[in-house]
Amino acid sequence: MMGEINRLIGVVMVALACVCMWGCSDDVSFEWERTRRNAKVVGFVDDSLVMVGDYRFWLEVTDSWNGEHLEESGAGNPRLCVYNYRVQEDGPRWCDSVAERNNSGRFGGQMTDSIIWGGDFTAKMRLWKIGEQPHEIAIARRIEDGCSGIFKITSVKQWLDGTFIGRGDKSLNVGGDSCQYAVLDTLARMITYKRLDQDLEWIKKCNDVRARGDDVYCVILDDEGENSVVLKNENDTIPAPRKFAIGGFWGDMIKMSGNICNIKNDKITCSDVVWYGNELKFYQNGEIIVDLN
Repeated sequence: MMGEINRLIGVVMVALACVCMWGCSDDVSFEWERTRRNAKVVGFVDDSLVMVGDYRFWLEVTDSWNGEHLEESGAGNPRLCVYNYRVQEDGPRWCDSVAERNNSGRFGGQMTDSIIWGGDFTAKMRLWKIGEQPHEIAIARRIEDGCSGIFKITSVKQWLDGTFIGRGDKSLNVGGDSCQYAVLDTLARMITYKRLDQDLEWIKKCNDVRARGDDVYCVILDDEGENSVVLKNENDTIPAPRKFAIGGFWGDMIKMSGNICNIKNDKITCSDVVWYGNELKFYQNGEIIVDLN
């Protein structure tokens, strides 16, 4: 009984103290950093336009009524921009941003020539098409009979029958009964994790893979492991205008080492613009022609 009385007295004393301090309210200040940071290339639209994503950092300071000082920081307000990478221009062609405090993984990778995907596919995915506001789509997940376990998706590319192929960094090569790839059906809002069947087993050696119509294209290291080739449906080699060691599909474009190339009607043509992949600078004949910093 005495303990309960002491507890009530304590509550009353705190309440009275709060009244004296005008309600125990905390002093909270929130501020966005003026400059944007962490900009990176997230996709190529065509042979002259590139998509760049960036964020703004923020700081929230709380001075509590009881004297406690707290600081919290993070990155948010993601922005997607489109720039010309062949000619230096005064700013982007288009930009739009999302008014959210957390960045929420908006820039997972390029999905089509004009769409960037994001999210972790646990319950939803995010799609951002240039010229539009981003969308969130609820996604159901299932595992096909014959494989077990899901993996972290790091690539989403166009696939057969209007679907998209999702894969992890090394998922195509995993053995046993582990799932090797996933098929995303945006209309059915379903992602299905699978193992490769006999017709697709050959793509497990691909560094990157996508489909165009009914054909499957693959970037793969040759037997010496020094140069890459582009395959179509396992047996047909698409002639490359230059040797390259590292390559991959970026929307309708294909990157061969530092060169940004167009692949159309099974013919690859590369521009003389070079992008090394780790900066916002584009080169021509060894000179910087576009700097997006």
